[in-house]
Amino acid sequence: MARKVSPRPLESRPRVTVVIPCYNYGRFLAPCLASFIDSEGLDVDVIIVDDASPDGSAAVAHEIAARDPRVRVIEHSTNMRHIATYNEGLAAAEGEYVMLLSADDLLAPGALTRSAALLQAQPEVGMVYGFSRRFTDGIPPQPRTALKSWSIWDGPEWVAKVCRTVSNPIYTPEVLMRTSVMRELVGYDARLPHAADFHLWLRAGTRAGIGRVNGVDQAFYRVHGANMHTEQYSGAVRDIQERHLTLQILFDEDGHLLPDAETLRADSLRALAREALVLACRPYEHGMPVAELNRQADQLDQLAALAAEIWPDAKESKLSRKYQRHVARVREGKGPVATAPVTAFRDRAVAHLGWRRWRRSGISPAVGSL
Repeated sequence: MARKVSPRPLESRPRVTVVIPCYNYGRFLAPCLASFIDSEGLDVDVIIVDDASPDGSAAVAHEIAARDPRVRVIEHSTNMRHIATYNEGLAAAEGEYVMLLSADDLLAPGALTRSAALLQAQPEVGMVYGFSRRFTDGIPPQPRTALKSWSIWDGPEWVAKVCRTVSNPIYTPEVLMRTSVMRELVGYDARLPHAADFHLWLRAGTRAGIGRVNGVDQAFYRVHGANMHTEQYSGAVRDIQERHLTLQILFDEDGHLLPDAETLRADSLRALAREALVLACRPYEHGMPVAELNRQADQLDQLAALAAEIWPDAKESKLSRKYQRHVARVREGKGPVATAPVTAFRDRAVAHLGWRRWRRSGISPAVGSL
């Protein structure tokens, strides 16, 4: 159970390094930096790592650095891909605290100061996050500004909560970490190109407490067609596979740092298998046209097969039997048992309640039930 703590102001002026990886996002660099560079009570320095952008982003970064001595630029002559770019910038960080912020995202006013204040006041905490709002290429929404409290978890307790939902509750832009913890973790794991951030947060919780800033918006996550994970890693099958690999690596390599790790591993795998089956059933329940269902059948069957691979008992679960009934009904020319609008409304309501719970607590709810 998280401790709720009253926020306290900074008592000294810590140095914070913000690492900004950039690939073809030069047009976003100025507003990104403007969102935090003059954060009250902090000495902020910035490392922009341009990964051989062909659009002139490096030139934009150098122009910014020429005007502001707090900014330095690392420029790649060849493209190193995102994980290597992240880790190079993080390894160069010199501040007491460090943040990785994509060039197309923004911090909310005061966010960096609020997170630094929590880390300074709570020395057992190694990582702080908050609520990050999505926005499109336009102007971000007006942020919530009423700071309510801090939540403080024992690290392994937070890891257990997140593993049992198998859902990443952090969008990334809002995370501030002690540089000492980041160095111990040695950055992002290249074995997990899609889920390296999720893995990093879980590993941080095996080594230190986790904090959350409550009641305010801490960052703005830009949603557009060029987002790396949207553009490159689409598909529920890939997502389930990556999270499965994340859990395997976490428990194989860091499970000794978690109490009752094997029970937690089993709970996590069961939850992930459950989610795979829920996703496999959803198109049938929402009344997807038969032609489209037939086109998607291989992917949906892969999700059902993945569930059984991840958690063998899933083959005998109610959800598995439901999936097989859906497939049989379509083959017989029948639609879903419940009307598609009713099912879709139910799922939207459940998703909205889950979103509200996540915004309030910082922990995402589990998907479905076996």
